[in-house]
Amino acid sequence: MGLWSSSQWKVRTVITWFAIVSVACTVMMYAAGGSWMQHSLRRGFEAYHSQFQSSDVVRDRHELPWRRESAPAELGDHISVEFPGLENILERAAMPDRTIILTTLNQAWAQPNTMIDLYLESFRSGEETSQLLDHLVIVALDLVAYDKCKLLHAFCYMLKTEDVDFSGEKFFMTEDYLKMMWRRIYFLKIVLELGFNFVFSDADVMWIRNPFPRFDKFADFQIACDAYTGIPEDMNNRPNGGFVYARSNKRTIDFYNYWYMSRVDHPGLHDQDVLGKIKTDQDFLDIGLQLRFLDTLQFSGFCQILNDVQVFPTQTLLFNFACSW
Repeated sequence: MGLWSSSQWKVRTVITWFAIVSVACTVMMYAAGGSWMQHSLRRGFEAYHSQFQSSDVVRDRHELPWRRESAPAELGDHISVEFPGLENILERAAMPDRTIILTTLNQAWAQPNTMIDLYLESFRSGEETSQLLDHLVIVALDLVAYDKCKLLHAFCYMLKTEDVDFSGEKFFMTEDYLKMMWRRIYFLKIVLELGFNFVFSDADVMWIRNPFPRFDKFADFQIACDAYTGIPEDMNNRPNGGFVYARSNKRTIDFYNYWYMSRVDHPGLHDQDVLGKIKTDQDFLDIGLQLRFLDTLQFSGFCQILNDVQVFPTQTLLFNFACSW
């Protein structure tokens, strides 16, 4: 084994603490939830798998909600009213090419010495990543998260959602979890409509190295994946919405509209599973989106990294602790 540089040891230390906190939080929440939590998780996974069992339902491919003349009221045209102050904070945080970095935060992940602290530390400790903090906007989903953000970071945006409480921990595939995921997709669509490119990453993604040099300059939309075939254009790759890079243009805006509205055709599924279903639809192909899947060698997850730990110090750019099986 070769010797690691001091910066690699520093990154390794942060990752170790990240893993400890992640596991500890999971164990404590599970223990505290007792049988109720076990029941909630079980119901979520049962609902998740039942959708795949009923995937043989056939619908008319060209009668999708995103093509209808009248959109639902929630898709209002007045962005400045629905998202007051958003454009201003994006302008302040944007890179010269109008690119921003986004993550979301709620009360459950805003507690002291938890995910958001480690997320920000990964930027400060990574290779050529500290300057990227100047372009990061943390989107708070509740008031507690917003107050926490203001103590930690320069650019915080309070995303208000009427009649929905996003403050607590949202267990996988529960109703509130799905609402939160689709609210995120809608918000990202608005960011594109305002003319901003964005990188979105979950707050459990560590920024080990600057990923921008590795992005495909010809792609409209690039996304991490749980399983990578080795070919970035291969539609058999399994997308993971925890890390996304999108350029603002007509194709990406049409795509996000289509993606968001397709939740109606696939009730009970979250965003990345709906993407997995629509990515070969003729309606999707008609958009002409240049889609690329990111190599798990550079944009890695906890599961992949254990298979070849020697790759980590030299090639991994991002490291996601949320492992999907």
